[in-house]
This record gives sequence, C-alpha cells and structure tokens, in this order.
Amino acid sequence: MLTCYDFTTARLMEEAGVPALLVGDSAASVILGHPSTLPVSLDFMIELAAAVRRGAPNCFVVADMPFGSYQASAATGVKNVCKMMQLSGADCVKLEVAPSHARLVRKITDAGVAVMAHLGLRPQAVGLLGGYRAQGRNAREADEIVRQAERMQKAGAVAILLEAVPPEVSEAVVNAIGLPVIGCGAGPACHGSVVVTQDLLGLTPRQPRFVPADESVKIKLIEVFENYISEVSEGRYPGTEHQYRMSEKR
Repeated sequence: MLTCYDFTTARLMEEAGVPALLVGDSAASVILGHPSTLPVSLDFMIELAAAVRRGAPNCFVVADMPFGSYQASAATGVKNVCKMMQLSGADCVKLEVAPSHARLVRKITDAGVAVMAHLGLRPQAVGLLGGYRAQGRNAREADEIVRQAERMQKAGAVAILLEAVPPEVSEAVVNAIGLPVIGCGAGPACHGSVVVTQDLLGLTPRQPRFVPADESVKIKLIEVFENYISEVSEGRYPGTEHQYRMSEKR
C-alpha cells in the first residue's frame, strides 16, 4: 500500500501493480504544506479520494476520515462516512481510533462500510500523545494496543493499521486477531506495509527511519526544472518544433 492523492499518480501506481492506495490526511502536510494533518476538511479529502478512484479503478482505495469528521458523535461520524463513500467511490474508510470509538466502528460497519482501524501513533492525536513518537514501547502501552486491536475486530473492523510501534507489538497484534494488519513503521510481522509516497521518493525534507527512501526521483525532477529554466532563459525554448503553424488557406 502507498499513499496517493491525485488522478495521475493513481493511474501510474495501478499500472505498476500497487494493489492498495491510501488517500491519507497526510495530504495536509505533503500537498498543502501544513505542519500537521489537522487542517484538512472532509470535502477536501472526498475530492482527493474521488480523483484517486478515477485514476485507479482496479485498486483497493482506502480514504482517511479527517480530524473533526467523526469525533463529535456516532451519528455525525456515520453521516460523514456515508458522504465519503457516496461521493468518492472509495472501498474503505480509515479512522484513528481510541477505545471509545468501538461503538462508532460498529455503527459504521452496520451501515455496510468497511473500516480500517488506525492504532499506535495517531497523527490526529499528537497533542494528546506528546508529539510524533513511537507507541507501545513499554509493556503497558503494548498490551493496550493489543486489547484495542481486539476491540476493533469485535466491533467489525476489516483491517488494522499499526503506525510506529516496535516489531514485538505488531507481532502480538497479528497473533491476537484474525484481521489483515498493515504496518507503517511497525516491523515485518505485519501482512502488508504502507508509507507516504513523498517520503519514499525522497521529496520530503526528512524521511522517517522506516521508509526506504530513494532520492533519484528528486534529483531527476530538479534536473528537469533546471533544464527548462536554462532553455527558456537562453532562448532555446520554444523552438520551431514546439510551435503551431498557420494554414496557407485564407
């Protein structure tokens, strides 16, 4: 799984054989330049998810529910999830869940919507968690993550996303439940992995330690941009091959 936020990239990812795409609220940072994921709206996420769906009709598309779209009440959460599904065509929604969200997950699944439950580091709750730091690094935290995964399975979640936890924690979660577990910096025991595509391509200022970043794309992009500047400033572009011609007919 990779994050994706636009039609063109989704089309290329499907062509490359990426089976699942996450339309993440990480778009707040890597697309809009915000310092956190909190500012993006539901309508913005719907537009992104719909674009990705059009670009990758055969991929499994997971849409993030942004901050504020489901925290107020179960009724509001279900309403907004249904809006996301109707307007985007996504296959599944992802929620960053706390223990109290089990009831919401049950109501969403009762409405016929697949839910991926996000545990571990939850970027929407960084103020509560004390910043962007790994979770489950002691026995108490690890046990709570396992129990939370079990609660989400009982509530009807179809998959778990584990972010920034030690490998022992993800292995314990995999052994405790019968759902697919997608890791994001969570070790090899998970059934699959997801990273932010801009991190993978080396386009962000700093990449998390768990991302196998490749800066060759960044280097190539800079080279293309520099060549374009040179061609324009030196008068080599536009050339005759780039121009339209008038017809000889009147």
